[in-house]
Amino acid sequence: MSYRNPAPTVDIIIELGDRPHRPIVLIERHNPPLGWAIPGGFVDYGESVEIAARREALEETGLQVELIEQFHVYSDPSRDPRQHTLSIVFLATATGEPKAGDDAKGIGIFESWRVPGQLCFDHDKILRDYWRYLHYGIRPRLE
Repeated sequence: MSYRNPAPTVDIIIELGDRPHRPIVLIERHNPPLGWAIPGGFVDYGESVEIAARREALEETGLQVELIEQFHVYSDPSRDPRQHTLSIVFLATATGEPKAGDDAKGIGIFESWRVPGQLCFDHDKILRDYWRYLHYGIRPRLE
């Protein structure tokens, strides 16, 4: 018997703590789907989600992050056009200058009012939820 299960992923909203306005780091994806995205990726077999989050952040941004909290899980089957994934989203802080690495074509530092319009996956929803939580303390609703 063959089972089809969603693939676990992590996304890390990285705030740069050494800059005003708490900007976040986004990567420009090198592989499809193309566009801007929250740093993240697949959890490797035998790896905890916390280790995966730190690893993916370092691989894609060159930043050592401090995980602050597990924010929310996003699991809409259509969130990733490649396959059914679920993402455990972490909030993290870092300092320093991010550098594009791994499968990132580019990297950017963005305040909430300057985020690019072309975000991949469901990252526009994740960031709206994040800013609502940051400014009003309201967590995403379970759907």
